[in-house]
Amino acid sequence: MSYYVPRGGLPPQTELTTERAVFTEAYAVLPRRTMSDITTSVLPHWDHTRAWVLARPLSGFAETFAQYVVEVGPGGGSNRPEPDRGAEGVLFVVDGQVELVLHGTTHTLVAGSYAYLAPAVGWTLRNRSEATATFHWIRKAYEPVEGYAPPPSFVTHEREVDAVEMPDTDGAWRTQRFVDPADVRHDMHVNIVTFQPGGAITFPETHVMEHGLYVLEGKAVYLLNTDWVEVQEGDFMWLRAFCPQACYAGGPGPFRYLLYKDVNRHAPLRLRA
Repeated sequence: MSYYVPRGGLPPQTELTTERAVFTEAYAVLPRRTMSDITTSVLPHWDHTRAWVLARPLSGFAETFAQYVVEVGPGGGSNRPEPDRGAEGVLFVVDGQVELVLHGTTHTLVAGSYAYLAPAVGWTLRNRSEATATFHWIRKAYEPVEGYAPPPSFVTHEREVDAVEMPDTDGAWRTQRFVDPADVRHDMHVNIVTFQPGGAITFPETHVMEHGLYVLEGKAVYLLNTDWVEVQEGDFMWLRAFCPQACYAGGPGPFRYLLYKDVNRHAPLRLRA
């Protein structure tokens, strides 16, 4: 398992400004070089912490979710991490070690650890180690459905989740699903998708789900709407609902990304308040 970890800093003054960053009505690409010291945010009630905000609900941009890369220094963290009681979340650790207290139980999260945080659940997070820790934090306003209770929180690790081979791909395309796709209590999925070198999505997927994709490892050429774009580990992509998408994994190693999508709900027929 390999996970790209941004380190911040600034490009030297001798670097060219030209980059792969693009923002369109259908998609956006934030290359890893955009995650510099001057693009970080600080968060209320978080100590010794900074975050790169990759997506947030915004007119003409992400509608259903927010995604951060959070870097917590030694002794840092929060006893009041989530300000919205209606929000659910996923944490995925890519570097270092943090202590998550959830329902009064302490969990030590290391690289590859995954936590689903149900709405209104109490949790805290601290870095008790002497090294910096980094994790992804995906947040969504939970959409309740009459007759279904919200799903419970849980903690697991990537190595405990089998990679399921996609049909007719001979193992070139696999997905690790951290929740059962048929469990309609969940209104979002955050999975890990892996392509072996040369593996491909061989048709332009066009569907109602909005996507956030953070490349954990490797490189590929990705179809975003009508454009073929080169992406590599550390890059982030946002895809609007119905944005056509496909990819070819470029090798020499696996191409892997953390994938967000909204699922299992009717299309709203009225504007959300």
